[in-house]
Amino acid sequence: MMSGLRKLYLASPLRMLTHLLLLFLVVAWTVPTLGLFISSFRTADSIDSTGWWTSLAESSQNKRIRLAEANEQQNIGGQFLIEGVLFEDEKIKIVSFGESFKTFTDTSAGDSLTLKNGTELIISEDGHYQWTSDEVFMHKRGKRIFVNVLIPPTFSLDNYHYVLFSEGLGKAFLNTLTVTIPATIIPILFAAFASYAFSWMQFPGRKILFVIVVALFVVPLQLSLIPLLSLYSSIGAYLDFSAKSYPGVWLAHTGFGLPLAIYILRNYMIGIPREIIQSARVEGASHFQIFVKLILPLSLPALAAFAIFQFLWVWNDLLVAMVFLGTSSDQIVMTTKLRDLMGTYGGDYEILTASAFVSIVVPLTVFLGLQKYFVKGLVSGSIKE
Repeated sequence: MMSGLRKLYLASPLRMLTHLLLLFLVVAWTVPTLGLFISSFRTADSIDSTGWWTSLAESSQNKRIRLAEANEQQNIGGQFLIEGVLFEDEKIKIVSFGESFKTFTDTSAGDSLTLKNGTELIISEDGHYQWTSDEVFMHKRGKRIFVNVLIPPTFSLDNYHYVLFSEGLGKAFLNTLTVTIPATIIPILFAAFASYAFSWMQFPGRKILFVIVVALFVVPLQLSLIPLLSLYSSIGAYLDFSAKSYPGVWLAHTGFGLPLAIYILRNYMIGIPREIIQSARVEGASHFQIFVKLILPLSLPALAAFAIFQFLWVWNDLLVAMVFLGTSSDQIVMTTKLRDLMGTYGGDYEILTASAFVSIVVPLTVFLGLQKYFVKGLVSGSIKE
């Protein structure tokens, strides 16, 4: 009993340390994603002035505005008046104002300020102003005034609307789905048949062939891109089709994904109890019937695990898409489009955050939907030979 208590005492700090480490990892991944999500709904001014963690509170911002021109003045009892509203948004509150950036905090909203030209300016808290002069206003351009304002938290879908429709990211989104879905399904189908053969069928050279498949893991992707593109071009010239097309990129992703798929599925299928397979054979079931009715339903966790890997890899791929697809708007994928946006809108963070979140929402949905199979599919069969 004392030995058991000693083990529990020693295990508790380790368990607590493990939980704290997991909590740190969760926070480290979740907080930036939350910030990205909140920033994608904010305006450029709010992003430049305050952090996303203060987005739910009023933000203090300094703005430079111009008053109305001289042609809007009125003559009231020999005194000339120009009045108007600084901001259309009634929720914006004026805190202070001034004629220069150094003095804009000296005059509070509602107070009168004597400008350098002798005119009087009053700006109320709601943004209404009255600019009076004993002489006729002769300026051709509105007077520049600096103000400090309190802006309430504002969120809108304008960034997403602009990104999806004005910048063509919506078309790139559909193109990415056109690439990703077949490039995930095709290798799963091929790998499932191959894994069943490696697991439950006897044929000469089975182990050697499986070792060769596993050895393909070490082949660098960059090393095989150009030879593969040359091969596609040669076949395309013979069969009269373009190598830079959707079938070409599907086959490329299938070839790069098959070694991992076969490795994961074979290790899982070989762990299925042999008695189930033998019982089916006694009942007269063929290999194809065993594969379809028994192996595939039992291998769902492993299939889902690889589907997550392949979907995320293809969705986030840039290199293969650039090599095997064109750069026209009809074929460009999201990673290529985001690269172009980074070059065009490098300082427009509201556009980039909305674009980034559009690109991660589908992979995030796929992972959350299949996560219950993920660990089980990877771990099962890991101790098998």
